Amino acid sequence: MEQTDRANPFEGMPSFRLGSGPPLVVIPGLTPRHEVPRGPAFLAESQPLGPLARQREVWWVNRRSGLPPETTMADIAADYAERLPRFGAPVDVLGISTGAAVALQLAHDRPELVRRLVLVAGGCRLGPVGKAGQRALLRRLEAGDLRGAGIEMVRLGGLRPAARSLESWAGWVMGPLMYRGSTTDVMAVLRAEDRFDLTARLAGIEVPTLVVGGDEDAPYGATVFRETARGLPRGRLIIYYGRGHVGIPLAPSFASDVLAFLDVP
Repeated sequence: MEQTDRANPFEGMPSFRLGSGPPLVVIPGLTPRHEVPRGPAFLAESQPLGPLARQREVWWVNRRSGLPPETTMADIAADYAERLPRFGAPVDVLGISTGAAVALQLAHDRPELVRRLVLVAGGCRLGPVGKAGQRALLRRLEAGDLRGAGIEMVRLGGLRPAARSLESWAGWVMGPLMYRGSTTDVMAVLRAEDRFDLTARLAGIEVPTLVVGGDEDAPYGATVFRETARGLPRGRLIIYYGRGHVGIPLAPSFASDVLAFLDVP
């Protein structure tokens, strides 16, 4: 499975394409930099998409770089909305974690561009643990504490309590590598998601939507997943038991569940 060289409808935004078939736009979770991932980071982003790419033309599209500090989730969604018409028809959109918030905002603001929507490990707002964790990450970045930022970022993945010491060590080691260079983009996204809350506006989002989450998710939590699916007129919910925040795309039935939802005429 390789990147392809056909014309990129997402010019100006970091992106890569996998597979062939009807298009599926994937908006990833929070990333340290807004660029196309390389090496192990590329494998981490692309590998879970492999089963989807066997039947779909999967476009992985990150936020653009150079976001102003006052950027809102609506501003971020508008960057995608500007480019989606290049497909010539409404497309399926799958958002992961922070990308799910962007995708839901997109469906709210420009529903005519989205055929079907999948929210993975994300929903209408952050849960209390996620909000506290992302604020802690933002404070570390603002202070220039890259090792501390690495610890907070890894903790947001929601590992089990037995792994706390391991995740702290891993974050301390990886922080300076993850956040080398400018951190203004990731800080802008953190501020935007901190203000994001579409709970009261879910009833107006008519796009057919599948919410997929884990019962052990910490940043959003099963309560938010259920509330999001319940509040959407055409919402559907799948909860994977024994799964945390980062494990959803790796669940054995994830690709078949998503494709079954997307392939409904």
